[in-house]
Amino acid sequence: MMKIYKTELETGVLNSLETIEPNCWIELVQPTLEESKLVCEKTGIDHRLISKVLDESELSRVEVEGEATLIVLNIPYLVDRSRKNKYRTLPLGIIHTNQYIVTVLLKENKLFEDFENGNVREFFTQKKTRFTIQLLLRISQGYLMGLDEMNKDIQRQEHILAKATKNQELIEMLNIEKSLVYFMGGLKYNQATLEKLAKGTIIPFYEEDLELLEDAMIESNQAVEMANIYKEIMSSTTETYASIISNNLNVLMKFLAGITIVFSIPTMIASFMGMNVPLGDFATNPASFFILALISLGLALLIAYWLKKKDML
Repeated sequence: MMKIYKTELETGVLNSLETIEPNCWIELVQPTLEESKLVCEKTGIDHRLISKVLDESELSRVEVEGEATLIVLNIPYLVDRSRKNKYRTLPLGIIHTNQYIVTVLLKENKLFEDFENGNVREFFTQKKTRFTIQLLLRISQGYLMGLDEMNKDIQRQEHILAKATKNQELIEMLNIEKSLVYFMGGLKYNQATLEKLAKGTIIPFYEEDLELLEDAMIESNQAVEMANIYKEIMSSTTETYASIISNNLNVLMKFLAGITIVFSIPTMIASFMGMNVPLGDFATNPASFFILALISLGLALLIAYWLKKKDML
């Protein structure tokens, strides 16, 4: 899919175009071979720069090829919307040329919605450096939102794990931890790329963009710190609750063993009385059944009380 946008400098309105024009923004999402070839022909970009970003394992970096500069960033991506804690990262390619800016993404993402709908202040397709910084800021905010969701899931799982005896709850925690690992990797490489861009030797920075760049770096640092904190919490929480699940299972087994002992008393008495053993006058007594039932119940309650006092029931 290919979309083309261009901002009117006089009004600041973002218009959708049918053809590629100078100072436009070309958005490629899962581009076909024909779309990639058309963009390369119109902009002079090497086709290899676009194809590299279509590799899902591509890491954040900067590459210069002729007059084109490729900036690869890792963005958060929700793999499975039907389940929580299924975050991964995807590479986003931002290609700068003298007259064009091209974004390349392997799968659809909500990252560009605010830009397309005109909800980003001072967004102009002609200002390629500012657009790149605004994307960096939005990516960091996307990581923070994802981390906030993970933190809510961690707290929710903690309440479940306190009473859990199955491994499913631990598996859910491991899913969160796996998402955190992907986030930490993406944030680490993004931060290195952002620091490299901040030097101003790769793409030119303007004085009016410095404050926005500082905001992007603060958001990125905050996301890195939060990811590290949540990762440490996850590691300690998982180990703790693995012990809790094991302990819960031991308590359950202890309870079942105690109940078995208590119920074995009436069974033993009933088995003994069922044998061919002469009991004299007791055997012909009409109240013998009730007497035996009371004796069995009394012994069972006595054993249960003793087990409870020893904390075995």
